[in-house]
Amino acid sequence: MFPQRLDAPQAYDIAKAMMDGFNRHYRLFRTESARAKHRFETADWHGQQRAQRERIEFYDLRVKECTMRLEKEFKAGQQPMEVWHQVKLHYIGLLVDHHQPELAETFFNSVTTKILHRTHFHNNFIFVRPAVSTEYIENEEPAARPTYRAYYPQRENLLETLQKVIEHFQLQRDFSDLQRDLRHVLGAMQGKLDKVRLRANFQIQVLSSLFFRNKGAYVVGKIINGFNEVPFALPILHDEAGKLTIDAALFGEDDLQILFSFARAYFMVDMEIPSAYVQFLRSLMPRKPRAEIYNALGLAKQGKTLFYRDFLYHLKHSTDKFRIAPGIKGMVMLVFDLPSFPFVFKLIKDYYPPQKDTTREQIQGKYQLVKHHDRVGRMADTLEYSEVAFPRSRFDDELIAEIQKFAPSQLEISDRDGDGQQEVIIKHLYIERRMIPLNIYLQESFDTGLSDPRAQQQMERSVIEYGNAIKDLVAANIFPGDMLWKNFGVTRNGKVVFYDYDEIEYITDCNFRRVPAPRNEEDEMSGEIWYSVGKYDVFPETFGPFLLGNNAVREVFMKHHADLLDVEFWQTHKERILAGHVYDVFPYDVSRRFTHAHEAEGI
Repeated sequence: MFPQRLDAPQAYDIAKAMMDGFNRHYRLFRTESARAKHRFETADWHGQQRAQRERIEFYDLRVKECTMRLEKEFKAGQQPMEVWHQVKLHYIGLLVDHHQPELAETFFNSVTTKILHRTHFHNNFIFVRPAVSTEYIENEEPAARPTYRAYYPQRENLLETLQKVIEHFQLQRDFSDLQRDLRHVLGAMQGKLDKVRLRANFQIQVLSSLFFRNKGAYVVGKIINGFNEVPFALPILHDEAGKLTIDAALFGEDDLQILFSFARAYFMVDMEIPSAYVQFLRSLMPRKPRAEIYNALGLAKQGKTLFYRDFLYHLKHSTDKFRIAPGIKGMVMLVFDLPSFPFVFKLIKDYYPPQKDTTREQIQGKYQLVKHHDRVGRMADTLEYSEVAFPRSRFDDELIAEIQKFAPSQLEISDRDGDGQQEVIIKHLYIERRMIPLNIYLQESFDTGLSDPRAQQQMERSVIEYGNAIKDLVAANIFPGDMLWKNFGVTRNGKVVFYDYDEIEYITDCNFRRVPAPRNEEDEMSGEIWYSVGKYDVFPETFGPFLLGNNAVREVFMKHHADLLDVEFWQTHKERILAGHVYDVFPYDVSRRFTHAHEAEGI
């Protein structure tokens, strides 16, 4: 389209300013991530939570700074398109030997799309495709820390090797009993190695940085023996006496998938070469998309970039149409999906029924709250996009009519590049991983019949998980608001996750009350609420009629989660959170904790 010249007077200076902007961003991002180690060592849990929230804002702040600089120094929006084409070519030159080239490309896109019109969002001006490979990037500095360390133990010195693994992290806080913890780890590891010949390549590879999240630090690595590789993670926590302890040993892809779930907060990890960490983590979890791994590492914008590239690739190689998503329609969100793609697309309606006293801005604020909050494995992460273009030919007519009816302000249909091919532009939407709605999952067990043991087990597991999900949200200071079954989904691992955010509140903002005793017989017989209800008032004892209409469900719920109908449960948690307590929420079953082994040993 343009000649491959690099002689526009300001093109290099613009490219260099953009690279300076990215380098400043990653330097600040990495510094904040590295500080997580000190916060963990000093048990600064509120500081850790605050830093996790604030780090999410870093990227947009640096993009804004860079955009303002380009406008001020170069009048960037007035530059001809030939200059912008050359800016990209210069920028590619600056990526040679860069340690985060994929992140720098995404930063270039973020800044450029703030300045150029959407018609220029193609590979001449932005990185629709990556220009620089991230394969085999290494830090050649003499004192540089490698991406991972490899240890070559013999069977008889495994315990000493595990001790070296932990000591390499140089945690500045004493362990309660490291030898005891390592014996537990070794015992769990022996289950993977017993009656197995140790091959010549037997080794343990461990990523050089700890993974910090909330109150935990995680050692992440893999055991290699012959052609077999076993992923593992060791959670390190503070015990009740304030000493460090290895809390469990997690093994296998499924355990790691849960640890790195899309429904959990982002890790803080000190990484010089993030693509090398992603490559290592993908060897542990080959089914997890790279986009989700970047998200888990706190590099959400890169996750969005990769997700969108994967989506465009899928769109190119599929033929099915977007449709209204199956299930009960929401009052606030319009949801559609592409059957062949494992995600759903959600946009905020323009109009809500009277009982939904809210605004578009308030709903967006709720989604932002979830993005910044600890999701404790119980709230789905969302990808937020603006001005997303789809081929009109891929949209079901019924879906177009639905959007035109409920969210006309969010829809534009236009010719693409004047070629006669129409495209649908959605002004603002959220994208979430598709899950089976919990009400549908429960109904499947009823349809099969609870006389079938598998259906009975599915029903019981779902109800127990539903209650566990609510309790985990409470521990994270979240009241879900609308607790109906349809607002929860079931993941492929059987976890129950909440995904309807328009009514969530902080537990500490809610006023948990008992239903007042009726004043007279007329009150008692009345079908209407006769007592005053404030905006943040919650009456836990009223949950039952809405949630427990089915007798089988009620029996399981009351056996395991009757406390959720008691105002004392909610009020006690509220008071503890207000007093500064930070609850433990484990990304693994509590039965996996070594504390059970300590108890068995009489410790």
